[in-house]
Amino acid sequence: MVQLNTEAMIRRIVDKLKSDQAPDGSWQYPFETGISTDAYMIILLRTLEINDEELIRKLTERIISKQEENGAWKLFYDEGDGNLSATVEAYYSLLYSGYYEKDDKRLRTAERFILSKGGIENSHMFTKIMLSLTGQYPWPPLFPIPVEIVLLPLSFPVNFFDFSVYGRVNLAPILIVADKKYSKRTKRSPNLSNLFHSRADDFFRWRRTQEWKSLFTIFEEGMKSFIGLPMHIHSLAIERAKQYMLDRIEPDGTFYGYFSSTFLMIFALLSLGYSKKDPIILKAVTGLKEMKCLINGHTHMQYTTATVWNTSLISFALQKAGITPSEPVVSGANRYLLQRQHDKYGDWMVHSPNVLPGGWGFADINTLHPDIDDTTSSLRAISKLVRQEPHFQRAWERGINWLFSMQNDDGGWPAFEKNVNKKILNHLPIEGGKFLLTDPSTADLTGRTLEFFGAYTNLSKNHPSMKRGVNWLINNQEKDGSWYGRWGICFIYGTWAALTGLIASGVSSHHQSIQKAVNWLYKIQNHDGGWGESCKSDIMNTYIPLGASTLIDTAWAVDALIAAADQPTPGIQAGIKFLLKSFEKNVWTISYPKGQVIAGGFYIHYHSYRYIFPLLALSHYKQKFQD
Repeated sequence: MVQLNTEAMIRRIVDKLKSDQAPDGSWQYPFETGISTDAYMIILLRTLEINDEELIRKLTERIISKQEENGAWKLFYDEGDGNLSATVEAYYSLLYSGYYEKDDKRLRTAERFILSKGGIENSHMFTKIMLSLTGQYPWPPLFPIPVEIVLLPLSFPVNFFDFSVYGRVNLAPILIVADKKYSKRTKRSPNLSNLFHSRADDFFRWRRTQEWKSLFTIFEEGMKSFIGLPMHIHSLAIERAKQYMLDRIEPDGTFYGYFSSTFLMIFALLSLGYSKKDPIILKAVTGLKEMKCLINGHTHMQYTTATVWNTSLISFALQKAGITPSEPVVSGANRYLLQRQHDKYGDWMVHSPNVLPGGWGFADINTLHPDIDDTTSSLRAISKLVRQEPHFQRAWERGINWLFSMQNDDGGWPAFEKNVNKKILNHLPIEGGKFLLTDPSTADLTGRTLEFFGAYTNLSKNHPSMKRGVNWLINNQEKDGSWYGRWGICFIYGTWAALTGLIASGVSSHHQSIQKAVNWLYKIQNHDGGWGESCKSDIMNTYIPLGASTLIDTAWAVDALIAAADQPTPGIQAGIKFLLKSFEKNVWTISYPKGQVIAGGFYIHYHSYRYIFPLLALSHYKQKFQD
């Protein structure tokens, strides 16, 4: 019975994916990130006095639909009574839209929630930056990173390229606007004085630690090394930061394809005297608008698109389910992927100067910013075509070479760039800095890269890169047997990636690390046969159960256990049964975020994951234990 159900469910998921494929061969499932991008888009359009009333009204409808009964907005289902920053952003955008007034019952309840949490001054640093940009919050007298850092040479102990690429693209415009203390109000700007609990504030929640003092001393010494008048150096730094942004505008007008960096770039350009009708600004706004999508009848502004990520994962999953590369659904996907391989040098070359471009990025429009995850995923998708078609072989070789060059000196793999992990930067008083400012080796990236090399290439299991990666994973296992996953939620995700990577790398399933991980997964299995992890895990930095099972957590856990098992255990079978009986259920766990960028601040609901990972787990189960 289970066998028949497994086969039927695989066919059902395959049929669903076939029907959802776009004409260009890609899958454009939404990249959903709460209401912040919706709120910021309203605020941006009102600030620029672009009266796109249809879009503004639709965004307000989505925002108001997400409000809780107590007036708050949440980032995830079990986030206590609400999220202060999200509620401030929602309240502000609804008021600025002009479609809601302060005396509206829903805004009054939101105001009460904000004040109960200490007021607007307790919101996240990035929320405060947005408020400062739009004249709602005073800029602090000092920003903790001087704009002159962009001038420091690569040979200096700390320089601009020591920040992660994600950190750099957001910092470059922030350095400009914070230096200028720029703000822009309009005749429609609301008054948010009612949201302040008191006027006492610590903008960056300063902690003047010894490490921070040491870092600031490094910055000061660097400034002294410049030859020239201070004002000339300062102007040069502003110009360099501006040029950094302009040189990295994608064909769609966005700055590196991210909503936040593009939003900030627009304000940085305004602070430098650009007209709000400048073609660069207008094209950037158009690029942001093009990232909107429809979710359950509501318009949502995506932070970025996940098209390459979706397409590479789905192409691979379909092939695992038995669809051949020659069938139109897969061949169309792989043609799309081939067109999205990078051929331009990006910032990654600063740390890996002796390798040609060859990676893949995350979004549909992404020509400069490849990452390790999308590269391994795309290479998996085209792996069966390498010996059949020369253009796929060339793409394969370029991708493999780029991937090798990205391995960190400690043996693990980062998300974007090699050796961008100076821990002293974590002492900057930047909220979420640990997630934004560095790009260290992680278990999820290292595990998946090892899984790719071990299962889809002819690389020897004794190759130095493989051995170093395996050692990194073993040395970074948690005491309870799990691994922390940086880009997903969280310990189940990391453990899945690490386990499958170690097994593919030739590590015995009887190895102590494997057994500890397997035991941990069984220990946290729910009574219904599934698994479920809360977004609180990344905030608390320890595994926190969700209290309910999710399709995606269960698929990750079962897939990991299948990789490590010789026979289908009762726990594996219970997990498979959960996937089969729960796949069609439309419950709150379906939309629970399973991706994250900033702990406690930025979570992702990938709409593609509910198909991809159950399909992979079911296919692996069928191949290993039923065929």
